[in-house]
Formats: sequence, C-alpha cells, structure tokens
Amino acid sequence: MRTVPLGSSGLSAPNVVAGMMRIDDKSDAEVRALYQASRDAGIDFFDHADIYARSLHSAEERFAQALSLSDTERAEIRLQTKAGIVREGPYFDFSYEHLVSSVESSLRALRTDYVDVLLLHRPDALVEPDEVARAFDHLEESGKVRAFGVSNHTPRQIDLLRTAVRQPIVANQIQLSIAHAPVITQGLAANMESARQSVVLDGGGLVEYCRIEGITIQAWSPLQGTRGGGGVFLGHPEYDELNAVIDSLAARYRVTPMAIAVAWITRHPAGMQVVLGTTTPGRVTEAAEGSDIELTRAEWYALVRAAGYVVP
Repeated sequence: MRTVPLGSSGLSAPNVVAGMMRIDDKSDAEVRALYQASRDAGIDFFDHADIYARSLHSAEERFAQALSLSDTERAEIRLQTKAGIVREGPYFDFSYEHLVSSVESSLRALRTDYVDVLLLHRPDALVEPDEVARAFDHLEESGKVRAFGVSNHTPRQIDLLRTAVRQPIVANQIQLSIAHAPVITQGLAANMESARQSVVLDGGGLVEYCRIEGITIQAWSPLQGTRGGGGVFLGHPEYDELNAVIDSLAARYRVTPMAIAVAWITRHPAGMQVVLGTTTPGRVTEAAEGSDIELTRAEWYALVRAAGYVVP
C-alpha cells in the first residue's frame, strides 16, 4: 500500500481509505470482516461522518460497538469524521456550537478521546470564518481533533476560511472518478468553446490549487459515473468503451477492473486518496491492489478518452 502526505501535517496516510458510510445495518462479524480486510490490505484510515447511515452518528456507533478497539489498536489507525450538515433541514451549520457539539457526539459514538482528522462537510454559504476558527482552536487545544480539512470546497471558499483559521487545511474530499472527472478534464479543454468539459465547475483550478497549497485531495465515489442513472460505471452498458479499456488493463496488470479504477486516481501526481464505499471485504482487497499500480501516461489518457472526455 502506497502512502501519501496528509496535507502539510507531516503525517503520511494510505492512498486508499475505507469509507464507513454504509455499515450501520451490518452485524458485528460483518463489520469486523470489513475492518480486517482493510487492515490486511494496508488500510489504516477509516472515514466517517456524523450524518452517515440511518440516524445521527449511527455508523460511528456501529463501528465502535463491533470492534471494541483497545487503546493500542486505536493508536494504530486514523479516524476521520465530518461535521457541518444538519440532516433534518437539510442545511449547513458551521457555527462554533454546532461544530463542537457534533465532534463531541462523534467522540462518544466512536468511543475515542480524539479523531485524527475533522472535515467540514460541504460548504456553508453562511459561514463565518471566525466561528470556524474558534471551534478549531477549541477542538485542537482540548486534544479532541488533531488535524482539520474540508469537503467539496472551492479554492476561494478555502481561502475565505484561511482568513481566520490558523490550522493547516490538510484535505479536501471531492467527488472524482474516471467517469466523473471535471476537476481534471476541464483543464484539458481550456478555452475550447465547443467542448462542454471546458466549463468550470470547481471554482477554477481546484486540483492545481490543492497541489500548490499542500492540501490532499480525497476522492469520494471513485466508481460512480454520470450516465444511466449515475451508478457504478464498472460493467455498465452505458460505459462499454471505458469498460473495454479497463478490462484490457486489468488483464495486463493481472488485477480486477476495480483496481484499475483506483489506479487511475492514485496515478495522478497530486498524491490523492481514494475513499472506498464498499462494505464487501473482497472488494476492499481488490480495490487496494490499485494502490501500487503505476499506469503509464498512455494508459491513463486512454482511460480519459474512453470515458468520453476530449483529449485535444
């Protein structure tokens, strides 16, 4: 398992992350099997959020109840959670009170004294950077959070936070897959008026901004496309050309198609992390095999073209 720097924190993390969004209906044995498959593959980074699953904090609770981690084992892994979405709205709340109370509830649910990373969950249009800064300072000084990041933020939204927040923003979790890649492909078609992919959807140069500022991109929904209802593109008839190229590369590298989908993201020199959403242990194992595959430039661009993007 390859590792990447976690922003400017000085820490390293695996370039494949186990997402825990869908575990709250799993048995103890199923959660333990998923956890063990992740650890066996070299994944020691687990992604949560307060709103994931059926009720508030229920996926975090399920994780902690099923695993009952000792202090020693807790220290061996990284736990990341998110706060800022009020699900009954839905609306966003980056106030000091909401962020602090949400993190404290996550700590109780996860049965831990701290989380390694806290992400602001999507942008709050009513954000007051001073409020976020006050929350971050309290959470850091009390030892409850060790590093901070965001999700789905544009460059200027991050810059706004940084007018008050003194902690480094170590990660930005955004949607990215071969079949949903505007943050990468819009740059390939820059100034091409006839190409739909030239339209800027990320605020402008998000990937480049994160590279310049030392912010690790975390790719969520790494297997999701936009055609045929927006489901998984692997094996989907709407992506026949893409799947043909993926299957050819999978045979060449002697891995599964899932590994190639992961490898396309981890090949990018930005040093991204892939956030898996599967609850099937075998799929975690297959996906993790993509961590170490170094696709050639020709192979990487062949996948871009096969996904339907313009490579001038």
